[in-house]
Amino acid sequence: MDAQVLARWQFGITTVYHFFFVPITLGTGWLVAVMETRWLRTRDVQWLRMTRFFAKLFLINFAAGVVTGIVQEFQFGMNWSEYSRFVGDIFGAPLALEALVAFFLESTFIGIWIFGWDRLSGPVHNLMMYLTALGATISAIFILAANSWMQNPVGATYNNGRAELSDFSALFTNPFFIAAFTHQIPAAFMVSGGLLAGVAGWKLAKVAREAPAGTVHPDASIWRKTAKMGAYVLLAASVAVMGSGHYQAQVEARFQPMKLAASEGLLDTTTAAGFSIVGIYTQERDEQGITRVTEVFSWEVPYVLSILAFNHPMAEVQGINDLTEQYLTDGHRAVDGSRNQLQEEFASELATLSVDPVPNVMVSYWSFRLMMGLGFVSMGISLLILWFTRKGGTPPSNKIWQYLMGSLPFFPLFANSFGWILTEMGRQPWIVYGVLPTWTANSPNVSFEAVLTSMIAYTLIYGIIAVIVLNLFFTFIGKGLPDVTPPKVRTDDDSPLAFAY
Repeated sequence: MDAQVLARWQFGITTVYHFFFVPITLGTGWLVAVMETRWLRTRDVQWLRMTRFFAKLFLINFAAGVVTGIVQEFQFGMNWSEYSRFVGDIFGAPLALEALVAFFLESTFIGIWIFGWDRLSGPVHNLMMYLTALGATISAIFILAANSWMQNPVGATYNNGRAELSDFSALFTNPFFIAAFTHQIPAAFMVSGGLLAGVAGWKLAKVAREAPAGTVHPDASIWRKTAKMGAYVLLAASVAVMGSGHYQAQVEARFQPMKLAASEGLLDTTTAAGFSIVGIYTQERDEQGITRVTEVFSWEVPYVLSILAFNHPMAEVQGINDLTEQYLTDGHRAVDGSRNQLQEEFASELATLSVDPVPNVMVSYWSFRLMMGLGFVSMGISLLILWFTRKGGTPPSNKIWQYLMGSLPFFPLFANSFGWILTEMGRQPWIVYGVLPTWTANSPNVSFEAVLTSMIAYTLIYGIIAVIVLNLFFTFIGKGLPDVTPPKVRTDDDSPLAFAY
């Protein structure tokens, strides 16, 4: 293992870890804002208690996300200097806007929201949380635009040995950006809906068991309402994810046919291609250094992949073997034979490099199925919650149901993570698709020992953060709903600000 391989492991580990916090922040901010709105409209203090309760979890997660996200910026310069040099002109604009506009927006207004309970009127205070959630969403827009450019480098030209941005608007009209944004935002709401439904369902089962026979716990009603709210959000977001995922598959089929073929285990170009439910594949490199994939076992459903990729059961879908030969003969091309400007201009330099165009098939294949499988499990549990709570009903209060509710938030969360693993691992061997191979983008002067040292340090720090965050989550969830008094706006300008948590 050399420094480049270790740098890839380090970036993958820290990025996946950081991404555990991202979808919770994206969706929960909006849901906390909605809870506060429901309190302002109904004046039911139970919704105020629920707002304060989930706001604590949101703030813990927000802080952890900020801390773990800082490392990503440093890694670009530390371990990937050639990448930073090559894409600096492209990434500079969206990343600067993400920091100056989006992050400042959310960090400023979350501070006002925390300290402004007795300083701002109810509607204005509520607006602060909506602006915080908006800032997080805008942040996602800029980050997804940058990442989508790596998937499909549009609006750029090759000049002076680096990519230069020629059309800023192309970053946001990129088909990959449209697909990623419409997929990631509802995926984040799946996680947040699962968090609400799981926590509320767990507490509902717990208080039902603790209540004396023949009585109902006073918090049972609000926990039931919140569980239903989370289940509805999770279910609606799941439907949106399925629709946007279908569109994303079609974008991949057009611009990244190798990723689609790897994620489906499709070896040969096939008409009426089937969808593999379960499969095992092996791959090894030949004497030319090109990966050759062999199917050990595959169980397919006919026609589904053709429909998924091209909306037609008889459509032809390109396979790994044919795409490999096409690349060796004519370089990277989209399914229609085209290349964008940067890919075309860099093709002559790329021809001097020996690139193996096949990603890790088993990682791509199984990350896709784990993403879908966990998503469908989440949908099924949300339907169970809605079934049991219909007409004021009460879900089971046994330990099995309680443990199922406790595990619910992790299903969509891990589904999100496997989706990003597919997005990034399926793109390999490219760090900029069809242009810059990953193995050419690391820092040439950073040693294996230096990368290993920083990796150990990050792992220890992230481990400590994980213990702290989980302990805080479990502590506050265990305490249950806080006792609150509806805030009154103070008019004394000299009184100090009060931290409400």
